Amino acid sequence: MRFSFTDEQEQLRQVVRRFLEDKSPSAEVRRLMATPEGHDRGVWTELSQGLGLCGIHIPEEYGGQGLGFVELGVVLEEMGRALLCAPYFASVVLAACAISNAGTESKKRELLPAIASGETIATLAFAEPSGRWDCSGIALTAMPDGDAFRLDGVKSFVLDGHTADLIVVVGRASGSVGDEGLSFFAVSATASGLERTALTTLDGTRKQARLVFSHVRAEPLGEPGAGARALARTLDQASVALANEMVGGAQKALEMAVDYAKVRMQFGRPIGSFQAIKHRCADLLLEVELAKSAAYYAAGAVAEDRSDVPAVASLAKACGSDAFVHAASENIQLHGGVGFTWEHDAHLYFKRARSSEMLLGDPSFHRELVAQRWGI
Repeated sequence: MRFSFTDEQEQLRQVVRRFLEDKSPSAEVRRLMATPEGHDRGVWTELSQGLGLCGIHIPEEYGGQGLGFVELGVVLEEMGRALLCAPYFASVVLAACAISNAGTESKKRELLPAIASGETIATLAFAEPSGRWDCSGIALTAMPDGDAFRLDGVKSFVLDGHTADLIVVVGRASGSVGDEGLSFFAVSATASGLERTALTTLDGTRKQARLVFSHVRAEPLGEPGAGARALARTLDQASVALANEMVGGAQKALEMAVDYAKVRMQFGRPIGSFQAIKHRCADLLLEVELAKSAAYYAAGAVAEDRSDVPAVASLAKACGSDAFVHAASENIQLHGGVGFTWEHDAHLYFKRARSSEMLLGDPSFHRELVAQRWGI
């Protein structure tokens, strides 16, 4: 496995970093956190149509760039570093992957080009008020209704669900349990019987919503009742993508802590010159680098469609969560009193770290999955 990026991938990283430094400074992040939409449409247009980032991993025959998951990981790492407020993860990762994995050829050609161009903002609604991140947690029912289906139930923690134009929904046949009877559906935001409510969350940089489906008619994306495998694949891919995003945030938090340790004076010396501070920063560096290795390896495994994707996806998610939370916490601690204030950006990374830690399952959940997938 190659752990170095190509020249083209590094150039992509630099282009995205320069764009985000200009469009997503902390002042802009704070402004967008306070808005109902949570993102800037103008920046979204530049990101999607100017840079083509929304279609980076979508095949060319569906209107995308046709690059790959490693390149997607590079983009997400930079977005995590900048705490970009945009529906990128919801639309480009969750929804696009779900459609690619579950959709028929006709549905892919119908839905993916608009997502790749950024014209359509989509999301995936699969988690419910129970807070479970597996197939068994899905309770929303999908009953046959003529040539379509009728959806009834509640979805929660839906990323950008209150502003998305298209919602990919996972439901199950009445009476089915576990992996049985699961299907994917495409629902317009304006569908009759759909009620969307924004949730109040810890992390204002990533908006979430609660969706209530009351007799909502929808067409299946693929074969009805055969969606379990596509959902598992989608969640593995999303876990890898989130791991790459988290290591970007962890790296930035580490840099903030180290930079402050170099200039904060105590007893006539920078606090970074004290051995205790050096040890904390060194330990943190090691943890972040290990999380990067896991995330990069997992992205490469997805790009090559390797058989070990399920195990390494959970490993990367667990390592990324631990590293980001630790880095964000240490960043606050090393800054001292100022790190606890609203005016300092340290708390923005801490809140994103905590929300990302729980999204798609916490580290304990994924370590259990690693054990199961490795047959331990």
